[in-house]
Amino acid sequence: MTNNMTMIMVNIHDAKAHLSEYLNRLDTEGEIVLCKRNIPVAVIKALPPSRKERVIGLEKGRLTIPDAFFDPLPDELLALYNGEN
Repeated sequence: MTNNMTMIMVNIHDAKAHLSEYLNRLDTEGEIVLCKRNIPVAVIKALPPSRKERVIGLEKGRLTIPDAFFDPLPDELLALYNGEN
């Protein structure tokens, strides 16, 4: 299997000025090599496509929440959440 994707070499100043344009080209170009004074320093690659959509409700009926979960927090803990000592 061969990978026919190409790369773009861009100096940092140009990349900052046209970042959106370069990111849009990642699908066809494969990767962007960032250069500092024409010396490669980093590579930007597209992320792989996300996996299939997650199904909601797979654990239905297997998990239980105790009634105490909905009780008010103790005053000491509530004070910590409010930034009080």
